[in-house]
Amino acid sequence: MDTTFEYTALTVLILLTGLSAGLCFTWANAITPGIGRLDDMSYLMSFQHMNRTILNPLFFIVFFGPTVVGAINLYGHRNLVFWPLVLAIVIYFFGVVLVTIFGNVPLNNTLDTTELSSANHLDLKTLRDLFEAKWNRLHIIRTISAVVSFLILIISLIQIAKSNT
Repeated sequence: MDTTFEYTALTVLILLTGLSAGLCFTWANAITPGIGRLDDMSYLMSFQHMNRTILNPLFFIVFFGPTVVGAINLYGHRNLVFWPLVLAIVIYFFGVVLVTIFGNVPLNNTLDTTELSSANHLDLKTLRDLFEAKWNRLHIIRTISAVVSFLILIISLIQIAKSNT
């Protein structure tokens, strides 16, 4: 395989999508089940701190990168992998980016603006009940979407490799 702009762009797309899928998988597999065992105050405080910490430049590159780099790849790969790339990018955009923006972020913002230290036990339980199950359901959609997108991209890479032999 020649090192060209197209192959470099595809490699970056696969890397960013894989990192995003890994991040989603880790949250779904270890982080949310782990903090789910905490009492209401500890759970909500942990989520507040993690949500505030994850919003950093590297996260934004990994999170939005597959959509931006995906568009670049559509221009460069007008061949047998064009439609699989479209499918992977559409699944990622709708299942990860839009679900996050319109589902998880509003929940995170509600949690972030709550002053937990002044809340009573009933308020904490109510907030957690409104937050946890819905956030986790949305996150499963993101996880599945990111993993499926990553798998489609790996299959596309295999198709390119086979066509070059």
